[in-house]
Amino acid sequence: MSTFGNIFRVTTYGESHCKLVGCIVDGCPPGLDLTEDDIQPQLSRRRPGQLKLSTPRNEKDQVHIQSGTENGKTLGSPIGMLVLNQDHRPHDYLETDLYPRPSHADYTYIQKYGVKLASGGGRSSARETIGRVAAGAIAEKILTKANNVEIVAFVSSIGEVAMDRNPQDEKFQNLLNTITREQVDDVGPVRCPDASVREEMVKVIEKYRDAKDSIGGVVTCVIRNCPIGLGEPCFDKLEATLAHAMMSLPATKGFEFGSGFEGTKIPGSAHNDPFHFCNDSQRLRTKTNNSGGVQGGISNGENIYFSVAFKSAATISQEQPTATYEGKDGVLAAKGRHDPSVTPRAVPIVESMAALVLVDQLLTQKAREYGRTIVS
Repeated sequence: MSTFGNIFRVTTYGESHCKLVGCIVDGCPPGLDLTEDDIQPQLSRRRPGQLKLSTPRNEKDQVHIQSGTENGKTLGSPIGMLVLNQDHRPHDYLETDLYPRPSHADYTYIQKYGVKLASGGGRSSARETIGRVAAGAIAEKILTKANNVEIVAFVSSIGEVAMDRNPQDEKFQNLLNTITREQVDDVGPVRCPDASVREEMVKVIEKYRDAKDSIGGVVTCVIRNCPIGLGEPCFDKLEATLAHAMMSLPATKGFEFGSGFEGTKIPGSAHNDPFHFCNDSQRLRTKTNNSGGVQGGISNGENIYFSVAFKSAATISQEQPTATYEGKDGVLAAKGRHDPSVTPRAVPIVESMAALVLVDQLLTQKAREYGRTIVS
């Protein structure tokens, strides 16, 4: 399906090498101040051609709002947004008419639908995420107004080079408390805030790029000021819906929440997050945050943090032995312009999907809270 969400519903459309891509957002509250200027910054962070370590495809990714607003305010009706594809080269993909790219979606798409787009990855291309990012910018504006929610993602590993993400490490928790998007973008094209590993990450990506190869990595995301009470047990727990959102992104292969797999190595006596009364906020807080801000599938007001693993990009220019659709052995060296590592450009996409999850859960919880007032 191409629709995500229950109350705040986002439908994306378009393919990598067609005329345009876009989305329709249904369920946005009326009266929200909204123009293209609110949406463009995240699209500009996502767009190709902006980072020296990304694909040279140069798209402006300029967003156009088609419907759902008037005089800079939302109407409560569906918001249509589009971005034109301008620097696309479908002729670069002629060989994929003969060969399914190894580990790409060419083969599975044609088996499922009986047809596939001749150029590019179609709906499996990362270009589909433009609609998600545009919708996520609207979601973030609602979340900011509702509770000053902050969502910041950054690269925490490239290949074997990784920063320390130990959930019990005070330095890591301080980073989650303070990191900003401006800091993430200002440190350079790899978008890693840890200076001790950042340059080595750049060298790793350059090495694989020069070898016409690719390499994967991990994006870590923190959500601050999330309202307490978001999440719908049992099947739509907050961490479950975040996992759903992140694993729907192209090239994702893993999701880790809070202490994640490291938490399996820690006894309950050390892993549990003790409560204490905080005078500043006048509520219970936890002294540690191995839970990642969610307990029982419901947000507890602490920082929510998680990590998403992105595999090495499937489309590479290096020759690979493979077979044609008819089963004849051959060699494919993909043409086109592709990221040697998709991880740095995934940062705003992860933030946007997190925003879409939170705003949908927030509107659901507000409906529940209102329901309590009319029966009490």
